[in-house]
Amino acid sequence: MTKEVHMVEYFEGILKISNVVLAFVAGAIAISLIRVSHRRKELRAWKILAVALVFFVLQEVLGALRAFDAFTSPFLTHIVPSIILGLLIYALALQLHIHHTTKQ
Repeated sequence: MTKEVHMVEYFEGILKISNVVLAFVAGAIAISLIRVSHRRKELRAWKILAVALVFFVLQEVLGALRAFDAFTSPFLTHIVPSIILGLLIYALALQLHIHHTTKQ
């Protein structure tokens, strides 16, 4: 392989590692969101968003493992994003419901 190809692979590996680090930061934020949402009733939808954020962390870790050829599963690469999308839609609908019921 040429030197440029090795550099691209090296750069891709660095980006994947930084994605995993940022995903763990997102996981820490999700934990703090869960704590705050327990105290305030109008933030119930944020619990769902925190769960979606945890699934995002899982997706990033799976992506890094796939990039380094340590683990690959086409099942998980389609199911986890679908779960994240479903949770986001549910959280949005719940927040709209909370907003409309407390607005009166």
